[in-house]
Amino acid sequence: MPQAALPFASRFFELRDRVCNGRFDTSLPARRARLRRLQRALLDARPDVERALAEDLGKAPEETTLSEVLPVVAEAGQAIRRLPRWSAPRPVGTPLLFAGTRGEVRWEPKGVVAILAPWNFPVTLTLGPLVSALAAGNAAVVKPSELAPATADWLAAWIERVFPEGDATVVRGDADVARALLDLPFDHVFFTGSTDVGRKVMARAARHPTPVTLELGGKSPAWIHDSADLEDAAAKIAFGKFLNAGQTCIAPDYALVPASLVEPFVVALEGAVRERWPDPAARDFTRLVSSGHAERLASMLTEAIAGGTRVAFGGSVDVEARFVAPTALVDPCGRVLDDEIFGPLLPIVPYADESEAVAFVRARPTPLASYAFSRDAAAARRWVAGVRSGTAMIDGTLQQFLHPSLPFGGLHESGLGRGHGEWGFRTFSHARAVLRQRRGFTPARWLQPPYGARARRWLERALRWVR
Repeated sequence: MPQAALPFASRFFELRDRVCNGRFDTSLPARRARLRRLQRALLDARPDVERALAEDLGKAPEETTLSEVLPVVAEAGQAIRRLPRWSAPRPVGTPLLFAGTRGEVRWEPKGVVAILAPWNFPVTLTLGPLVSALAAGNAAVVKPSELAPATADWLAAWIERVFPEGDATVVRGDADVARALLDLPFDHVFFTGSTDVGRKVMARAARHPTPVTLELGGKSPAWIHDSADLEDAAAKIAFGKFLNAGQTCIAPDYALVPASLVEPFVVALEGAVRERWPDPAARDFTRLVSSGHAERLASMLTEAIAGGTRVAFGGSVDVEARFVAPTALVDPCGRVLDDEIFGPLLPIVPYADESEAVAFVRARPTPLASYAFSRDAAAARRWVAGVRSGTAMIDGTLQQFLHPSLPFGGLHESGLGRGHGEWGFRTFSHARAVLRQRRGFTPARWLQPPYGARARRWLERALRWVR
């Protein structure tokens, strides 16, 4: 076990003992108090969050508030308001065969949970799951990504200050530390990251076995119908794709555009980019997380151009500055078409008809999101029904992640399980079945061995009743 994880192993078992033996307060007032403390402390720490994200990703302060602070504050606020309803035992109906009983589902804490967070939205994707875990009454262990070191430093100090009792704990380190954590018998693991790493997390957790939630990614398509408002679609795709320099798991990874509308769409998209980022090298355009990531994108771009892909606009790269300009690629080929890009390169794939566009997406692994732009409501419905994805949005991008009443998560290669709002609360809760039978009421003696003709007649009737 790595040295960084060794001290935590003993603390983990102390924490688990505290939880299992009732010394961890899981009452509704205690849960809401933790959430209020988190919410207030995050609002107070905005300047620190802005500085950390500026250092790690070159984010503008406004973008940090929009994408890192606001979602967590809203999620905590909703949990504080609705937790009494979410946590209330849910009565279930009583079938005739169970006359004399009363059943309910109780939502109980799982225990000690782990949150393995990514670097691309290192505050939102750490504290969002933490809100759900605390709302469900768990103690949480958080491992922030080492690839966003300034934010990880801030998170470690901030969580220790906000939760001095150890209700939430931070463990720092690299992939070896994450693997060591997964050797511990957590009661749930919530992982956000790549599909390849997600498979390893799932395999390692299965040895205990520990239930997992995996928020992964994939190549999320944006489909432009021939009825679409191109200006509107281009503006929304530009925002969704180039926010955070494309380092967003639900960013449109490529655009499917009718062949006859490719050039008008490119013009509209370039106009939308220039309006939002007049000078992408200036403060409002986020940087890539590392020079290695910039080199990977530069290599993808070079390969695509060599294969005949046309750069419609953009294309400039500064590896040392971790900068890749917003770029549109027409007739893409190579890795930009096959691999998840996770950067500001947008392949534009022409298609002849709707069935060809649907077939293009179906031939690839299930994406985390899909987007449809159409003034034809029936066409949009066909797209949502015909293309499988973890989430979907019509005439917009990204907002399905922020909606407080919608579940968020993937399907197949793009993830497993659901988070956010009530769905996150359920993920971190144990749904416990409780059935109570009326005192003095027992099943008929003739339904117990030794069985006779009366039992057989009754069972024949029961089989007809339950159909």
